[in-house]
Amino acid sequence: MPNSVPTSEQTTIANDSVGIVSPQTHHFAQAIKLECGISLPEFDLIYETYGELNTKKSNAILVCHALSGDQHVAGYNSVDDKKPGWWDAYIGPGKPFDTNKFFIICPNNLGGCKGSTGPMSPNPKTNKPYGRDFPIVTVKDWVYSQALLADELGIKKFAAVIGGSLGGMQALQWAIDYPERIAHAIVIAAAPKLSAQNIGFNEVARQAISSDPDFHDGHYYEHNVIPRRGIKLARMLGHITYLSDESMRAKFGRELREGKINFNFDTEFQVESYLRYQGESFVDKFDANTYLLMTKALDYFDPAKDHNDDLAAALSKTSARFLVIAFTSDWRFAPERSREIVKALLDTNKSVTYSEITANQGHDAFLIPNKDYQDILYSYMQHVEDSAK
Repeated sequence: MPNSVPTSEQTTIANDSVGIVSPQTHHFAQAIKLECGISLPEFDLIYETYGELNTKKSNAILVCHALSGDQHVAGYNSVDDKKPGWWDAYIGPGKPFDTNKFFIICPNNLGGCKGSTGPMSPNPKTNKPYGRDFPIVTVKDWVYSQALLADELGIKKFAAVIGGSLGGMQALQWAIDYPERIAHAIVIAAAPKLSAQNIGFNEVARQAISSDPDFHDGHYYEHNVIPRRGIKLARMLGHITYLSDESMRAKFGRELREGKINFNFDTEFQVESYLRYQGESFVDKFDANTYLLMTKALDYFDPAKDHNDDLAAALSKTSARFLVIAFTSDWRFAPERSREIVKALLDTNKSVTYSEITANQGHDAFLIPNKDYQDILYSYMQHVEDSAK
């Protein structure tokens, strides 16, 4: 459980923060068979929790993270942290996901690089890091492992499963695979499957990583190197797709760093400098093999494929109430993709609320404070609270 501490000299902790939070790890001694057909003999999931689980265990909310996310959603892991968790604006006392009312849990996905079993973990067959030998994981695998974690915590049914982007895909898969274990699904800035263009972006990112001379076919740990150039380029490409043209134009325009053209290949435009900084800072934060795995999970997600490409049929046995949110400037997962989900739900007479929010930040809008976004979540979470009671 999170423990708040007094304000320190290093970090000023606001009253609506969950404070200092320590991650927890659960070790699963049993094997888990993955959708690819390979089994892991045992595995760990690292997770953080916020708020208190009530006596009926009816107020639990699962937050699913996106591609480069992790379990650290809110608060701080130490007083030296410069930034809080990635969704801190929305999780905490009095915030849309109110920790005075709900018990919130977020695990790092299987295959991740922030403490859950993944490519950096030792392969019991070799006692060396798995590297490229770590099996391909899918959204269904993540949902299954999260259900196992819920079992260990004694949570039979989530009041809500929530996620943005790849996290929203997990929320959708939860509603399909475990209809009896989820009361509400909040699907934000997501899609029922990737477009060919999105798969293309992911492939370029993977090629940037795997063609780096320091990649060593995914076994770079043994060579004490990191495919820095590859992961940097992958992140730069990805970051462009997360922003909108409007937001980039407003933030950078064609502004020159030195106010004049120097006729060379250095970083002359501010946007070039920004992207290089984003790429460099990401290199030491995220594992390249994990990036490959996460993009493949995105590519493979397609719940309709087992139902003759009929999304309505895939959703026909869901029993959760849905909130689907899209953002006007999101071209990576455009609003029409969210409307595909809404239509499929309506076609099978499911309860769904849809909101399309005006925002100019592109795909990243689901992470950024926005009054309309917050108001919608506040309002809908009242329904979640009522059903939890």
